[in-house]
Amino acid sequence: MARRPGNTLEKWEVSLAKSMLARKYVPQDIQAYFSRPTRSINHARISEIRDGTKHKVIKPASDDELDTFLDAWPNIDPATGLHLQGDELLVKARETMIAAVHTFNSAGLYFRSELFIVTSIIAWTYLLHAYFKREGVDYRYKKSGVVERTPAGAEKFWELSQCITTGACPLEAGVVNNLKFLIEIRNEIEHRSTNRIDDALSAKLQACCINFNDAIKKLFGREFALEKRLPIALQFVTFDGVQRKALLGADLPQHIATAMDTFHNTLTDDEQKDPKFRYRVAFVPKVSGKATKSDLAVEFIKPGSPEAEAVERVLLKEVERPKYLPSHIVEKAKAAGFPTFNMHDHTKLSEQLDARNPAKGYGVSVAKAWYWYENWLEKVLEKLNEGWVRQPKV
Repeated sequence: MARRPGNTLEKWEVSLAKSMLARKYVPQDIQAYFSRPTRSINHARISEIRDGTKHKVIKPASDDELDTFLDAWPNIDPATGLHLQGDELLVKARETMIAAVHTFNSAGLYFRSELFIVTSIIAWTYLLHAYFKREGVDYRYKKSGVVERTPAGAEKFWELSQCITTGACPLEAGVVNNLKFLIEIRNEIEHRSTNRIDDALSAKLQACCINFNDAIKKLFGREFALEKRLPIALQFVTFDGVQRKALLGADLPQHIATAMDTFHNTLTDDEQKDPKFRYRVAFVPKVSGKATKSDLAVEFIKPGSPEAEAVERVLLKEVERPKYLPSHIVEKAKAAGFPTFNMHDHTKLSEQLDARNPAKGYGVSVAKAWYWYENWLEKVLEKLNEGWVRQPKV
């Protein structure tokens, strides 16, 4: 495999290498100080510094700086071998995602999803910055070729939205869709009250975690995966009928529900079913037929099997919002005490209120058919109770 662009020394390392050469370290020994699991440095890179063929303008580190480096060496995370300075972005990516999961799993928090989304977006940003840096992709914002800076003078780096839309992004489409969704929800929850949204977003958050772990293994190596740091979660809750109804009946804030529906409408059915977009599992109390399996808390079933199809039906019943055809809305309006309300009336009312506008959040298009949500039925009944009548034909 060709040497990666990232297998080069950074400026601070070149500066230290020059000081080590001044202290009569040989290139092979210096090489050992700067090689690590994520990057292998050839001793020829040190020879280039010694011979002056590269990095002429970089000044040697001071004696104090070199002593500090040597005293701290190897300065690595013992669990992964990552260098806390040289691999800083990857270390931060792992620790930030671990913090996001620990926060979500913490007892007694009321806004866990909001905290997870904001924190995980930071983790993904660090991860992609680490990848771009290694691959030699300049992920700084530029204007007319000049790097943009903050008011304090720091360089401006791409936020996650820019990272996942650039052609250099290494992530699969389902992963990108998941992140776009979370960014959209993040934008909606900033500076606003959201109530509880944990259950409505749980499949997307679970996919985000699995996607992150898959990405870090694929892009950097299996030794940096998070399984050992984040074991299976245990809980004290079993859901009875009352609890299940309470969860399903919880109303989302309208702006969150609208944002979710609007985003979902941009995806195909297959894109929405992609487990990298949302990862759903069903926990079913089960007595195993084999003693050897009776202690397994998690059982994986083969996609497409009768068991998997049964689980899919359960998930659809539990997760999907109720949807109604126009004829159902008319039937329910009649049953509610408006016997003369008909399909023509329904069409006129929906046109007057621009109800099929996705931003209104009243319904959704599925397989080229329009379905109405519960809140549209409520709006229809509200208008009828106010005395709405269709305008006579001119």
